[in-house]
Amino acid sequence: MSPPPIRLFVYGTLKRGLGNHARFCAQATDVAPAVIWGRLYALDVGYPALEVPPARILGHGTDDPLHDAGTAASLDPPPFTRPRGDWDLIEGELLTLADPARDLPPVDRLEGFRPGRNSLYRRVLVAVGCGRAAVAAWSYDGAGLAQRGVRVTHWPDS
Repeated sequence: MSPPPIRLFVYGTLKRGLGNHARFCAQATDVAPAVIWGRLYALDVGYPALEVPPARILGHGTDDPLHDAGTAASLDPPPFTRPRGDWDLIEGELLTLADPARDLPPVDRLEGFRPGRNSLYRRVLVAVGCGRAAVAAWSYDGAGLAQRGVRVTHWPDS
């Protein structure tokens, strides 16, 4: 039996047509427009950071992509309601990666995600709106980088 695919919400350079998509996400079996609640910051280094509402984090990523794919797949569809506080609806893409063990580690390295150690970004499991459905998907939270950026609602600014 093959492992479940892993879903990844991307909001920056991993989106189609941007700098890191072809190298890290070209093998995605599906790419769909999606949204997430959070705060988006344009960093002066040329990429964004997303802060997700802490109360909406459904899980934290590990160094085992197969385990993380199973965790997300085992959840019932999460509610996708507006959280309390000053949060924006952030547009991005929902990627489906068929082989988590092959496809996720390179993206984790790009994002500086190192479970159990100091990381640039944390990979977190959150509710993502895709079409009329809500799904549990992984995304990279850069809340620690927020003070280095300017809050925006879309990246790149067009």
